[in-house]
Amino acid sequence: MTALPPDTASTAGKTWTPEGEKRDTWAAMRRGLFCRCPRCGQGKLFRTFLKTADNCSECGLDFTPHRADDLPAYLVIVVVGHIVVPLALLIEKAFAPPLILQWAIYLPLTLIMALWLIQPIKGAVVGLQWALRMHGFDENFVDDQV
Repeated sequence: MTALPPDTASTAGKTWTPEGEKRDTWAAMRRGLFCRCPRCGQGKLFRTFLKTADNCSECGLDFTPHRADDLPAYLVIVVVGHIVVPLALLIEKAFAPPLILQWAIYLPLTLIMALWLIQPIKGAVVGLQWALRMHGFDENFVDDQV
């Protein structure tokens, strides 16, 4: 009887470990969109408006390695712009209201939509990073910076 090479050995005896954790991208992003932990969906993702908590209060997932940076802001600009600009063009073409009325409508609308979307979009970005094991969300990540 010959032994199998180490890379083809049976894995039937292995137990589940966090390193082998399967991460569903869409579920993690959806949980983040609702400002919940991307792993368990129970703990709060944010401690203040845009500051992520240090870790999940339920499962203990460390949120500090996330690097959302400017991506949430860019995504909010794209989403809000794709809603407000066509709306403004349609209203201008149909009704031609005075400029002061347009400013009184579009500026607050843009501000409210941006503030309403920034936290959920940042949560979805953090969830995406966790699901894709980006930055420090990878169990095998070694920070070689001194």
